[in-house]
Amino acid sequence: MMKINYKVFTVLALTSLMFTSCDEGDAVVDTVTANTLRGAILRTIAVTSDELPIGVDTGAFSVDLEIQSEENGTLVSALDAYVSFKDADPSNGPGDVAESLLISIPSSSFSAGDRGLPTYSFSASLGELLAATGISASEIDGSDQFRVRFELVLTDGRTYSFAQNSGTLTGSYFSSPFLYSATVVCPPKAPTAGVWTINMVDTYGDGWQTTTGGGGDGITVTLNDGTVLEVGLCSPYGSAAGTFLGSGDCVPNDGSTGTGTITIPAGTQTADWYFPGDAYGEIDFEILTPNGNIVGGYQGVDAGAITIDFCKD
Repeated sequence: MMKINYKVFTVLALTSLMFTSCDEGDAVVDTVTANTLRGAILRTIAVTSDELPIGVDTGAFSVDLEIQSEENGTLVSALDAYVSFKDADPSNGPGDVAESLLISIPSSSFSAGDRGLPTYSFSASLGELLAATGISASEIDGSDQFRVRFELVLTDGRTYSFAQNSGTLTGSYFSSPFLYSATVVCPPKAPTAGVWTINMVDTYGDGWQTTTGGGGDGITVTLNDGTVLEVGLCSPYGSAAGTFLGSGDCVPNDGSTGTGTITIPAGTQTADWYFPGDAYGEIDFEILTPNGNIVGGYQGVDAGAITIDFCKD
């Protein structure tokens, strides 16, 4: 009888100890959870404009944002926006300008998004960015950049911005860089009439191979009247026969370098430049206007439109 009582007592004691341990463990977890501080995320929904055309008053940097934090984003009290300036060519501009506060946006200005989280559509015109950095319109040029940095201010005073980011947050899912660049560009204009020069390179030394492994198309320039001009280094391969780079109209070369020209007639309103591709990743080129200014170039493998820097045309 004593053995039975002893066993019952032992089981009861162990059971009591087990529940006590569980209670203590739960208390520790609850304490850690309660004292854990969580941050906030500013997710990019869409960048709607990141180019600032010179002389265009409506030009602006614009981005749609979603605010994420505990309690469905309500712990964020404000969204601060700072702006700085990166001068692409300090020799003819103001030089880099350190950041300053552009605007502080209270949470009362946020809207409810389709996921039940606060959202905000931010926009700053070129004039506002100039005023915030103390730069005059005459001091900016193509390829200069205004950099906009956002900072989330929480109700307890903590702040979250670019410095607290990790690779997880800047990736495609969260897309939370906090830092954006808006590039100054020149609005398109009629191209300068005259002879344009294209300096071309093949780093392997066997002429150009663009749309095929033996030849292909050249750079094309389509004028507003439908005229198509073409230029490219001739390819030495027999398979180039029947392609532009195998024709007598391509530019003869030593395999590595060659210079071609096209003539844009007076009165031309538009000239759309297109690069057909780079089959082996060996092609470089630069485009010079009749004024001798370099306004475009390429190094890589992707086909597509060639951007002309109208600021330098």
